[in-house]
Amino acid sequence: MSDRLVVCIAEESPAHDSLYGTLRQAGWQLRIVGSLAAAGRAMKAQHFDVGLLLPGDEAPPAQWDLFLRQQPGTEWTGIFSARALRSPGWRSLILDHLFDHHTLPVDGQRLLSTLGHALGRAALHPPQGSGDEALPADSGIIGRSPPIQTLLRQIKRIAPASAPVLIGGESGSGKELAAQAIQRGSTRAQAPFISINCGAIPAALIQSELFGHVRGAFTGADRDKAGIFETANHGTVFLDEIGDLSMDVQVSLLRFLQDKVIMRVGSTNRVQLDVRVIAATHVDLERAMEAGTFRRDLYYRLKVLSVTVPALRERRGDIELLAQHFFGQFARENASRLKGFSHNALCALAAHGWPGNVRELVNRVRSAVVMADGRYITPADLGLPDPGGAPPSGGGLDDVRIEAERHAINHSLDLTRKNVSQAARRLGVSRMTLYRLMAKHGIRVQEVLP
Repeated sequence: MSDRLVVCIAEESPAHDSLYGTLRQAGWQLRIVGSLAAAGRAMKAQHFDVGLLLPGDEAPPAQWDLFLRQQPGTEWTGIFSARALRSPGWRSLILDHLFDHHTLPVDGQRLLSTLGHALGRAALHPPQGSGDEALPADSGIIGRSPPIQTLLRQIKRIAPASAPVLIGGESGSGKELAAQAIQRGSTRAQAPFISINCGAIPAALIQSELFGHVRGAFTGADRDKAGIFETANHGTVFLDEIGDLSMDVQVSLLRFLQDKVIMRVGSTNRVQLDVRVIAATHVDLERAMEAGTFRRDLYYRLKVLSVTVPALRERRGDIELLAQHFFGQFARENASRLKGFSHNALCALAAHGWPGNVRELVNRVRSAVVMADGRYITPADLGLPDPGGAPPSGGGLDDVRIEAERHAINHSLDLTRKNVSQAARRLGVSRMTLYRLMAKHGIRVQEVLP
């Protein structure tokens, strides 16, 4: 099939037969549709690098604007009457979405030149679907880098087993995605998958949340309640931040891993269950064992199988791939008129230190899609320094990354008026992680709010 393919959205199709003939004689292959609804169906079935708009004089520009916001990967050219070009709605649409525009009657040779240039520009776009092609089916993990490929191979091996899994990795690196990939590759794929953050539930409630309680077990327990483990029977429970569990809950979890039984709070009845446990932590559990805050026997029960999710800075080859994936997702959700990332924005993404890992990247791209003023996201939209200037003294890539990390921390602290908790949330890291990074960069803790 010819790569000179153009989708033509023409509300008055027969009126343009002569124009279609000119395009076909020049080697263009046309897909002509008569409405936006038909165009939407065509573009779901096939990607078009180049599109041609031929709206009628009575067409409402708002509907076309909404359609074009949902098609960021196509270079569009429009053909309008002089009357339409007097409309503020159409002029705004042209400025926001179109590669070029022509006025009726059309100069065929000039249009052919425009479409040729549009096709050349489309060739500069990232490959369509590039994120999905890098992955095993249904993995949910995006990446082509060697560390991610190693992780995916490990997940493929351990998923069919029924033994517990311990997932390591920094905060925001994607440990829950790895747990979900393990469950999808297991024989429990159709059974429940329940995730709980052990650090987000008060210590007084975590035992009841995990194992349930009976009526009258404590104040407010006015009925029997099944816990997460019972609800997930025959499926998988993902315990994120396992290092935050209190010692008494660790004992109950150890009992379940040993005997596959639980007891609801306030009950002496033993309930036999079949649940696979996947746990995750960003802390060093071996140090926690030495400190006496994590049970050694529980650690070895959990770490029958283990994987580590790499930090984003360890898989820099995936940064642009991830950014483009999230851009496409958020641009569709927000019906954004944005075309993508500027060259300097991609360079800024590559140079940044990513203390908050993938979670920080998600937050920065989401914010940029909403707040950007131009047609392309800039470093400023991402809250990152523009790498277009000269690099720091030394000029090495490590220097650039360190400076970018320092800038990101200072920028977040400035935006939050030096509130560490708010700055940590903005960066996608825990407050303690941010304190460590501040110490690393010599940002004085005593000068900021808690």
